[in-house]
Amino acid sequence: MIKVLIADDEALVRAGLRMILQSDPEIEVVAEATDGAEAIDQALAHRPDVVLMDIRMPRLDGLAATERISGWPQPPRVLVLTTFDRDEYVYTALQHGAAGFLFKDTPPRELTAAVRTVAEGNAILAPSVTRHLIDHFSQGSGVRDGARQRVAALTPREREVLAAVAEGLSNARIGHVLHLSEATVKAHVSQIMAKLDAANRVQIAVLAHQAGIL
Repeated sequence: MIKVLIADDEALVRAGLRMILQSDPEIEVVAEATDGAEAIDQALAHRPDVVLMDIRMPRLDGLAATERISGWPQPPRVLVLTTFDRDEYVYTALQHGAAGFLFKDTPPRELTAAVRTVAEGNAILAPSVTRHLIDHFSQGSGVRDGARQRVAALTPREREVLAAVAEGLSNARIGHVLHLSEATVKAHVSQIMAKLDAANRVQIAVLAHQAGIL
């Protein structure tokens, strides 16, 4: 079971998220929190695998709570869920250790898939967030040439997997599209990150766009 903590100051939002997540038989909502301070307390008490974290909350906001939680030994993975599409939130959340960043209008199936993805140790971002990051990190001369040189080290199959990751597809979806097992896709992604010296899926997605392979 994937244990999830929901942190949001709106009761209706928490109820909706709980209903969506518990429709998946392998996800269990173990606790809820109404602000960042309570999220920290509940995370300590219940040791969830994933924390769904709102940004704007009273007492302590989600960004500060994410930074605190991510600093623990073997911390839960934090998936930031918000209505706000502002660059500084994206960068701050990622700098504070968030493993993902999604909007509250994310379809239910994509939300449960995102929880699974970050629980597996991977990073995930909403497509529009990825575009912001690409624009931010693609500035400066020689960026495309450098990215192409790094991507040239990949095999043709790894380039296919890289392109799919850059499109925001989960491992399961990539396996379906490329006719591979999910375990094989996961192995390819790990190998791609090693070859590109990237820490997570977000970084390799940015590199793919910089190299112009899509």
